[in-house]
Amino acid sequence: MTLPIILALDTKEIKQALAWIKTSGDLIDHFKVGLEFYLRHGSAGIEQLRKESEFELFLDLKLYDIPNTVKGAVESVAQLSPKFLTVHASGGSKMIRAAADCLPNGSITAVTVLTSFSESEFAALGAKQSIEETSKSWAVSALAAGATSLVCSPFEVAALRKLSATATLITPGVRVAGDDAGDQVRVMTPKDAIDQGANFVVIGRSITQMWDGSGVKMRNKIEQIANSLR
Repeated sequence: MTLPIILALDTKEIKQALAWIKTSGDLIDHFKVGLEFYLRHGSAGIEQLRKESEFELFLDLKLYDIPNTVKGAVESVAQLSPKFLTVHASGGSKMIRAAADCLPNGSITAVTVLTSFSESEFAALGAKQSIEETSKSWAVSALAAGATSLVCSPFEVAALRKLSATATLITPGVRVAGDDAGDQVRVMTPKDAIDQGANFVVIGRSITQMWDGSGVKMRNKIEQIANSLR
C-alpha cells in the first residue's frame, strides 16, 4: 500500500529526480514536478522520468493568466496526462473553466492561499477577509467552475472538507515534528493534516534533504513519516 504522500521533486537535475523516484517508488506513487524542473527540461524532462518509472504526475505550474492563455497552456501539457495540474484559484471561474475543459482526463487543482503567507502578510496585500474565509470563497468558485481538487494549508483543510466531500484536498506546508519549517508559515504534521481531511500531503525537503547517495537515510525518513501516519 502506497502512502498518501506527493513527493516534491524540487530539483533542476533529471538524474537527481530519477534517483529520488527510484528510492521511494515502492512507498510513494505520486510525484510533484514544479517550475524549478519544468522550466529547465519542459515536457521532454517529464517524459524521460516516466520512461524510467511509472508514477502519477502532480504537475505544479500554478497557471494564472487570462482564460485563453491558460487554455493554450493546458493544451500544451495535456499530452503528459497529469493526474493533477495546478492553477491559481484566484484566477477566477472563467480561467478555471477554460483549464478544466482542456483536461478532461485529469484534475484541475485550484491553489488557494499559498502556505508561505501569514495572516498579516496576506492582509498587507489588501485582503479584506482572513486566509480561511478567502480560501473558502475561492474554493467554492473553483469547484463550481470545474476544478476537482484543491490545494490549501493544513489550517484550512477542515473548512474546505466541509464544502465538499468529493474534492481531493492536497496540503503542502507539512513538517514532521522537529523538522525546519523553511519558507512555510502555516504548517502541521502530516498526520494532523490527514486527520483534518486531506487526501494527500505534499512533502519535499523533509524527505529529499536526507538523500545521501545511497537512499538509505531518505527511505528511513519516509518510513518515519509512514509510522507517524498510523
